[in-house]
Amino acid sequence: MMTDYPDVSILPFGDKMPRIHPSAFIAPGCRIIGDVEIGEDASIWYNCVIRADVNHIRIGARSNVQDGTVIHCDSPGDGIERPVDGWPTIIGDDVLIGHMAMIHGCTLHDRAFVGLGAIVMDGAVVEGDAMLAAGALLSPGKTVPHRQLWAGRPAKFMRELNDDVVIRLRGGVERYVHNAKAHKGAVKASQE
Repeated sequence: MMTDYPDVSILPFGDKMPRIHPSAFIAPGCRIIGDVEIGEDASIWYNCVIRADVNHIRIGARSNVQDGTVIHCDSPGDGIERPVDGWPTIIGDDVLIGHMAMIHGCTLHDRAFVGLGAIVMDGAVVEGDAMLAAGALLSPGKTVPHRQLWAGRPAKFMRELNDDVVIRLRGGVERYVHNAKAHKGAVKASQE
């Protein structure tokens, strides 16, 4: 598939082709494979890999996936050790994902935050307005509840998030949408 950006791979897998909203920013160096859907004004930053070869990945509107992040999913299982449908990766709207995160077969609700270098494993959930701290590892099947901060390896509850923190996180989404538009313009201008 042709893209507007240099050094971007958008590849089918089987009969599934990535579907990317025209307003999304896909930075140079990204690899997007298979059953991936990326929403309006989302941004996928430099050198990310999003590979949906064994299940599907959905990334909602205005969400950002920062540089070097890897997103994958888990294949269907036997219904005993793994769900029959496996674990797709579902990322809601207005989600912030820090640099070099590993997101695998999990769910990030609208307005979730995953810090730099954090790992979210199969069946785990980060609820809305919740934060997984930088470097944390959210074990399989664990949930970070609404407006809580979890940190550590394995991640554990640290504290409740106050209104000021939640407002700052929401502001971060707006800044990334704006910054993505600037980068999209700069990349386009460099190709003319």
